[in-house]
Amino acid sequence: MPPRFTPVVAPLPSIVPFVGPETQERTRGAVFRARIGANESVFGPSPKAIAAMQKAAAECWMYCDPENHDLKMALAQEFGLPPTNIVVGEGIDSLFGYTVRLFVEPGDTVVSSLGAYPTFNFHVTGYGGRLVTVPYVDDREDPASLIEAVRRERPKLVYFANPDNPMGSWWPADAVQALIDAIPMDTVLVLDEAYIEFAPFGTAPKIDVSRPNVIRYRTFSKAHGMAGARIAYAIAEESVARAFDKIRNHFSVNRIAQAGALAALADKAWLTDVLHKVSRAKDAIGAIARENGLMPLPSATNFVAIDCGRDGLHAKRILDSLIAQGVFVRMPGVALRANNSETSSSREFRP
Repeated sequence: MPPRFTPVVAPLPSIVPFVGPETQERTRGAVFRARIGANESVFGPSPKAIAAMQKAAAECWMYCDPENHDLKMALAQEFGLPPTNIVVGEGIDSLFGYTVRLFVEPGDTVVSSLGAYPTFNFHVTGYGGRLVTVPYVDDREDPASLIEAVRRERPKLVYFANPDNPMGSWWPADAVQALIDAIPMDTVLVLDEAYIEFAPFGTAPKIDVSRPNVIRYRTFSKAHGMAGARIAYAIAEESVARAFDKIRNHFSVNRIAQAGALAALADKAWLTDVLHKVSRAKDAIGAIARENGLMPLPSATNFVAIDCGRDGLHAKRILDSLIAQGVFVRMPGVALRANNSETSSSREFRP
């Protein structure tokens, strides 16, 4: 007898939302000279975080603190919140999985933007959710379209990233707050703020943990340079935060990552320096794009999306040429339409 998978999982194809550069290196038989396609911080973690992780490595014979107590307390102090409003997990991807598991049953509707972060969709599909997507407008996610879809579909969850991956676009705090205010209480807003440290002042609305239908997600992967450590956190109303304890892996965040995140959070000088370096690097990438007849899009993240100016085949040729030269980059998995006054043709982009 073959193994009996669940009715939801059995018909699903085996997919990986992001094919890692290591997989491509094994196929190419060569290591990439430049690795910029995963939006990692090439500036790395704070030296203080590295020292803390090195020290913790000698103690990893012990299990980690399943409550993530010290990090929760530090994050609570950082945001002026009770620690009961903080959820710590093994990266935002896992926190998305726990969120979908908490709210979505087979057949339940979830709303997102077509072309938005695919790992969230991966979890929705894996739990049997029905995914409804709305198009990007003017090269970014469109809150008005999301609100319209929420009113029409009455979904369990609606996903919105600010700033956005893969475009690097962003909305100001008042626009995000308008989205929050328009979401009915029986729909949970999954507000992905993984890149918020890079965004202009006034991008993030005030944190309000009184609303049980808003969960905000942040990470140590990007600005803090700890993508490989897999550690992130969510900010939620207390009863919602406690609900994660019902289903999460209690030994999910390893001892080394906990120590590193705690030290990284405290090293404000390193974070400030990284933000300055990222800003200069984005300017340099934009200049290279313009010198080659391409158009960099405005970015509130640690990466730059490049408009290749023609169709997806042209963008793919540029992508393949860069990879052949040892430069790891990515492009969105779907074509994104620019609905603006300049053009109405379908264009594809690559970060």
